[in-house]
Amino acid sequence: MRPHWLAVPLVSLAVATPALAQEDPIKVGILHSLSGTMAISETVLKDTVEMLIEQQNAEGGLLGRELEAVVVDPASDWPLFAEKARELLTQEKVDVIFGNWTSVSRKSVLPVVEELNGLLFYPVQYEGEESSENVFYMGAAPNQQAIPAVNYLHDQVGVERWVLAGTDYVYPRTTNKILEAYLKNEFGVVDEDIMVNYTPFGHSDWQNIVSEIKAFGSEGRKTAVVSTINGDANVPFYRELGNQGIDAADIPVVAFSVGEQELTGIDTGPLVGHLAAWNYFMSVDTDANYDFIDAWIEHTGDEMAVTNDPMEAHYIGFNMWTEAVRKAGTTEVDAVKDAIIGVSVPNLSGGYATMMPNHHITKPVLIGEIQDNGQFSIVWETPSTVAGDAWSDYLEGSRDLISDWRKPMECGNYNVVRGSCGGSQAEEAASQE
Repeated sequence: MRPHWLAVPLVSLAVATPALAQEDPIKVGILHSLSGTMAISETVLKDTVEMLIEQQNAEGGLLGRELEAVVVDPASDWPLFAEKARELLTQEKVDVIFGNWTSVSRKSVLPVVEELNGLLFYPVQYEGEESSENVFYMGAAPNQQAIPAVNYLHDQVGVERWVLAGTDYVYPRTTNKILEAYLKNEFGVVDEDIMVNYTPFGHSDWQNIVSEIKAFGSEGRKTAVVSTINGDANVPFYRELGNQGIDAADIPVVAFSVGEQELTGIDTGPLVGHLAAWNYFMSVDTDANYDFIDAWIEHTGDEMAVTNDPMEAHYIGFNMWTEAVRKAGTTEVDAVKDAIIGVSVPNLSGGYATMMPNHHITKPVLIGEIQDNGQFSIVWETPSTVAGDAWSDYLEGSRDLISDWRKPMECGNYNVVRGSCGGSQAEEAASQE
């Protein structure tokens, strides 16, 4: 029987047949780190895509053909991501790639998929300032996560001083550049009330940094940490917060890269009340979500298995890709790119996600509080879905840009002032930081 969470009104699934046609399989590339510092976050995303492939095959495949997973391990090595993407496209001849987590890994893969005309479905929140014809951005842009989170902290919590703490690469740096401009322009925050700190991937010694955060927040004005710390560095960071007695009542932390999976490695008792901003939480109360969780537990064989936001992004992306393939009647890349714009499929929160002309999707924004069982209690959400912006309204050189991959424009950075495609170095400048 078809799982309820795949039986959706706008996705016309093929009728299951006893045997798939004896044609070459449709190859699905999976490009996620299974080792190294990002394995804590990425391994479950590989497993998610494999589960979706198995379910699709159980429903009769796609266009009457079986789907075949082709898994590679770029091992948290950013140049290796490019090599593995090239291997998937030239040697394995995959029809689509689901993969990446960090923006530096995506930036590494981007020229490869553009050169070889591949398709990449990217499932993680990112800094924006990019729109590629060959990439579909399933995670949140800053206006779908970072800016709503800051609004919540300012309006609901009364935060006046801001710690922007991140891992040292393009996503945190560009996101924080956007947030600094936003805080100053919208709320009148001055430089003295913003503390910025960056640490390397895998950073483990947080004692001095957390002490500095504690001191910064001890001046009698409400302070919060906006965290873009990625990967396994989150475990010692949160542990040190607990060690130094920083709780959410004193200095709340809102994280953009910590979800249910990352919390499985942390004693969450001292972290109750700290926050995360995502577009999905495992605690969402919908039938579709409960069915997804049940399917995930069955797939893993682990009753304690958790789901998270990037997993939902792969769920949405996979369903959008399969619908576009059906709509186009082929896996041919250019046909799929044309067919996917405007496709809507259910999310797990009770609404729908739609692929926009800028290759970003519509998403709800949720803020959750960490509970002592490692789950999140949703404390705030947008009243409707938000369309992702490829280019920030708060960065010089970006606010005049739009992205629209439909004919006749077919441009990722159209300058509305100049009336031409291109004309800004914002993306290049961001990638160099």
